[in-house]
Amino acid sequence: MGSRENILARIRKQQGRSGETTAAERDQVRAEIRKHVAGPLPEAAQVVDTATQFKSECARLLTTVSEAGSMRDVPREVARYCAENAIGDELVGWPEYEHLDWASAGLGYNARSAAGADRIGFTGCFCAIAETGTLLLLSSPSTPKTPALLPETHICVVWRDRIVGNMEEAFALVRSEVGEPPRAMYFVSGPSRTADIEQTIVIGAHGPYRVHVILV
Repeated sequence: MGSRENILARIRKQQGRSGETTAAERDQVRAEIRKHVAGPLPEAAQVVDTATQFKSECARLLTTVSEAGSMRDVPREVARYCAENAIGDELVGWPEYEHLDWASAGLGYNARSAAGADRIGFTGCFCAIAETGTLLLLSSPSTPKTPALLPETHICVVWRDRIVGNMEEAFALVRSEVGEPPRAMYFVSGPSRTADIEQTIVIGAHGPYRVHVILV
């Protein structure tokens, strides 16, 4: 008997059970998992507007936020942000945004995964989480992860009606709209940072230096 089997056997013994796990016991566990019962949650303050809370949390995390009235206005808002921060005018991003009029805003848009030389990544997100100022991205061939993780600057479009209250609501939305979770789910909460060295915060250690959200 291996170490794993020994550990499980001791657990079963403490539970007053003996022998191997039965098919009925496995089915019972699977049924409980499928219920997706929410665990205990901390008491949260009353949230009047998830967008307002989301923006407040973004500011705390050093994620900058601006707004656009529609997707047609997004290239112009991206151009303003890029010029303000002097970070260039070439973007790499998700194919679904290739149709926007980037040229009129003076920008170049490359619909592909990011490479080492790319400085600005552009993506959408599955949803955003108001409680923590977090962006949730799901992996797929049409939503490559590298534009959000590799360039120095990550710009993300967030629809107001895709801002949920907390992480539990985000997972529930994934189950209801996607079903089986994808291979990877990415939670982005502000620019990359670490305090590994002498407890000193370093921004951009393992990813983007800047995260900018455009609320649509």
